[in-house]
Amino acid sequence: MHNTPPPPRIPLTVIGGFLGAGKTSLLVHWLKQAQGQRIAVLVNDFGAINIDAELLSESNSDTIALSNGCVCCQIGGDLSQALLQVLDQPQPFDAIVIEASGVSDPWPIAQIALADKRLSLHGVLVVVDAAAVRAHAADPLLQDSLLRQLRAADLLVLNKTDLCSADEIRACTTWLHETVGPVPCLPCQHGQLPLALLQTDWEPALAAASKAEPAHVCTDHCTHDHDHDHDHDHGHGHHHSADHASLFTSDSRSPDQVFHTAWLREQLQQTPAWVMRLKGWVRTHEHGWSEIQFAGRHASVQRARHTPAQARVLTIALRTPQQTQAMPSWMDTVWGAT
Repeated sequence: MHNTPPPPRIPLTVIGGFLGAGKTSLLVHWLKQAQGQRIAVLVNDFGAINIDAELLSESNSDTIALSNGCVCCQIGGDLSQALLQVLDQPQPFDAIVIEASGVSDPWPIAQIALADKRLSLHGVLVVVDAAAVRAHAADPLLQDSLLRQLRAADLLVLNKTDLCSADEIRACTTWLHETVGPVPCLPCQHGQLPLALLQTDWEPALAAASKAEPAHVCTDHCTHDHDHDHDHDHGHGHHHSADHASLFTSDSRSPDQVFHTAWLREQLQQTPAWVMRLKGWVRTHEHGWSEIQFAGRHASVQRARHTPAQARVLTIALRTPQQTQAMPSWMDTVWGAT
């Protein structure tokens, strides 16, 4: 009597990174380049995912189904439950990706893969804003959260290199290696990484990228241990988790006015220092529905890639005495009173 071999484990990748580093851009790029792979992406907030209409199959309150067989699932309040729903699908997925929130430690999330025999931990990929990471790390209020993310990484993605000079990229890469050790570091722009990074092993993908783009790959001293079947605490054994609720606060608005684009860009360029991340959709005279972004002290206003159900602006800020006093009036001035 022949024993039926168990089905292959589904590789699970966790994407971490600080607010505005470019995690969503990376996810959207992978989904559009799936090329027959069935990828399940678990995210905290669908509002961060822009899916082009030609790729969209159907959507409900919990799931976005794509025409290429991929899905985006909303984590909601229970990551384990959302993951079980993905694993219980009749047709198994080729890969599962979980996007950690911008202030969370991705390593505890990655440990979920070690607890279910249907999963294998592919690794933790942490996206870094090349233009802002060192300034964030120098802030005592942000330092612990940011360093936890960096130290959890099996692969660092140095994103937004188009906003930096060659010297700045080299300095940032050197700082990363000095800060977290010999972790592979792959620079990119707009989160456009090869889909091969969702394969079983990252090393061939990094080697291929090195041959194709030798000036843009930094893998010196790449001796990082990827064996997740052994103890792998990423430096978490003797540290206590930061109380993120005490560090950050958020505000959500639904402005109904139509903004002049030049005025809006000016306001975003003058965003207070305590604002870490701002994103959303509003109407402008120039574009109609417009997508607005602010991260790493860089702002943009551009035509929305899809029509949102309503205007919505989400702001995430440091919880400081200055912010507590100034944030309500600043939000009212720019977006209108709630």
